[in-house]
Amino acid sequence: MKSIKHNFILLYSWFIRLLLIWLPDQPLIMKIRGCLYGFFMEEVGRNFQVSANAIIRSLEKISVGHDVYIAPNSIISAGGGVVLESEVMLGFGSIIVAGNHTCVGGSYRFGPSELKKVHISFGTWIGANCTIVAGASIPGGCLIAANSVVVKPIKVSGIYGGSNKIN
Repeated sequence: MKSIKHNFILLYSWFIRLLLIWLPDQPLIMKIRGCLYGFFMEEVGRNFQVSANAIIRSLEKISVGHDVYIAPNSIISAGGGVVLESEVMLGFGSIIVAGNHTCVGGSYRFGPSELKKVHISFGTWIGANCTIVAGASIPGGCLIAANSVVVKPIKVSGIYGGSNKIN
């Protein structure tokens, strides 16, 4: 039964994207997108703005605070759960993935998924083309520089950047 609900929500998110992708990324239109996506989210705050080209999967496992912005070409795959606290901004092309593949018999192709929550705290800015992976948590007021990868929890607020493991 849970699989049917998940598939329905997946189809719903695809339909919202298809229906509104041709509209410009103006604040009112992005708020409408956010409101429509929010119907199936765990929690959604006011002024949730979603760009036309954003892809959001597993809505039922996402919690979003107030004044959250998701930029064009961002992807959220929330299999293990994603929390975006208030005033979080995702830059262009950012990816949040709350699950990892596991290796079985020397291959990652058919290994079971390892699902872990991703938590991004108040006021954090995720720069363009960043990747945040399962199990990562970012404290409030952080800036994750463009093209960075966060693979585990960050303990202290600050500015972080790099193409290898942060922290």
